[in-house]
Amino acid sequence: MDTRQLRTLLAIVQHNSFARAADTVHVTPSAVSQQIRALESELDVLIFQRGTRPPTLTAQGAQVVEMARDMLRREEEARTVLSGSGLEGTLVVGSVRTSALRVLPRAISRMRLAFPQLKVNLRLANSAALIEDVSAGRLDAAVVAENLAIRPGIRWRPFLREPLWLIAPAAMAGSTVADILNRRPYLRFCAPVPLASLIDAELSRMGAAPQVIAELDSISAIMSCVTEGMGVSVVPDVALTEPGAEGLVRLPFGAPQILRQIGLVDRVPSSRGVIIDQFHDLLAASSGVHGIRRDVP
Repeated sequence: MDTRQLRTLLAIVQHNSFARAADTVHVTPSAVSQQIRALESELDVLIFQRGTRPPTLTAQGAQVVEMARDMLRREEEARTVLSGSGLEGTLVVGSVRTSALRVLPRAISRMRLAFPQLKVNLRLANSAALIEDVSAGRLDAAVVAENLAIRPGIRWRPFLREPLWLIAPAAMAGSTVADILNRRPYLRFCAPVPLASLIDAELSRMGAAPQVIAELDSISAIMSCVTEGMGVSVVPDVALTEPGAEGLVRLPFGAPQILRQIGLVDRVPSSRGVIIDQFHDLLAASSGVHGIRRDVP
């Protein structure tokens, strides 16, 4: 088994075609078939069901694909370490679809400027899938919220700690938090994410009984509705950069004011630790006054 065979296998899976894979790895289609047959013979497994068009992976073939991805990732990590720079190659990062996602483009752009030899690839998914992919080595790191069950061998380090605000139309200036929550239509953030649970838990603790008129799964949608005077809501600080937010009433949510955290998960130990540490610092810097830099001995 050699890395050429593994790269050919991944090219076939990516393009769903032996012929297109041949173009990608710059060999003939017959050479692609020979490489896969040699790999199957060496591993004593059937990787593809060739009776279908296009050929489909067998259950064992899917396992070989995961093995190939892991081995090629480890090869790249070894080359990075041996190069001495530790800041080249490809960093594969995942992220939840969070209202803090706008921080990522700034951090990635700064990463590319600081380290031109480094490529950063971004994938979006839910928290559970991201943590699984980090654990399995399919991702180098991922952006997720706190309060998650982090498995052994995985660490979570916050880079953003920001306050939550009760927001309302400008006409409600001078009102108290209790008045706004109990007397005005409320737009509830309803999504399977820690932020939604954090808001609901604090409302319950406060004994508030808001008049829910809509349940929305997007902070941007909530901001638009409040800006148009439809109701009131609770949002994280980052949302106040949305257009029109400057004219809204904003009051601290919670006593003391509730904070939410977003952080980076990665494997420990990791040969890509130097790169991930740099990325964490850039995420913190891109988060402005609410950024949290990692503890450096």
